[in-house]
Amino acid sequence: MAGDSRTASQTLANAMTIDVEDYFHVSAFENHIDRRDWDQLECRVERNVDTILGLLEQHGIQGTFFALGWVAERYPDMIRKISDGGHEIGCHSYWHKRASSQDRDEFAREVTDVKKMLEDITGKPVIGYRAPSYSIGSGNLWAHEELETAGFLYSSSIYPISHDHYGMPDAPRFAYHPLSGSQFLEIPITTSLFLGRKMPAGGGGYFRFFPYAFSRALLRKVNREGEPGMFYFHPWELDPGQPRQQGISLKTRFRHYLNLDRTERRLDRLLSDFQWDRMDRVFLGTG
Repeated sequence: MAGDSRTASQTLANAMTIDVEDYFHVSAFENHIDRRDWDQLECRVERNVDTILGLLEQHGIQGTFFALGWVAERYPDMIRKISDGGHEIGCHSYWHKRASSQDRDEFAREVTDVKKMLEDITGKPVIGYRAPSYSIGSGNLWAHEELETAGFLYSSSIYPISHDHYGMPDAPRFAYHPLSGSQFLEIPITTSLFLGRKMPAGGGGYFRFFPYAFSRALLRKVNREGEPGMFYFHPWELDPGQPRQQGISLKTRFRHYLNLDRTERRLDRLLSDFQWDRMDRVFLGTG
């Protein structure tokens, strides 16, 4: 069985994705750091993205970078550098405001404007979207209609688990068409079945929390089902030197800062243990 899992992970391409935002953009800090102060804070996203690009280049991997509009507007050369390296650029909203906190008109305007901004910077179509904090769920499924209207071909915005900040546990585990008669895709964050429960297998804080061998086993199990996985992380997760926030809860502190000093080494192993590619190639066969 172990041999079968290694074979599957070496032949089936999974999607590697990066949410391009800085440490002060995270939803966990939204009531602690005022967005009006963002321009006065130390921005570390460029140096961290350079580290990621170097790591991907070492392994010969191209991935998908879902860029925050606020970041792209201030660092267009970085976005062009990512795109010129053969990576896909996707949209990650402008302010990192949860889609579930927006009304339909605000959401539609934002995704349309950021899509155009990213396309103007890169000169390439932007077809993928990821909601901040996986904030498309049962209460705002209309977002898929607005994304399709704006010209997106896929979303990766639903996490089919229960969580205190996000989650739609009844959603399908694998890519599906949420709109009747449409080819628009929703590509949920990857989960794996473990003892009859859906376990997070797509990265983020869980990748820093679980032992590496357990994360690898979960993703291999997905590949044994014949399905590609989708992994995500953030540039700040490779940055143990980022400024530490004071006055936050112990739970938030634990979730945000846990094992930041180990993430880069774990990613290096992950990039070697599996096949990886861009979202558009893995799930749409384009790009």
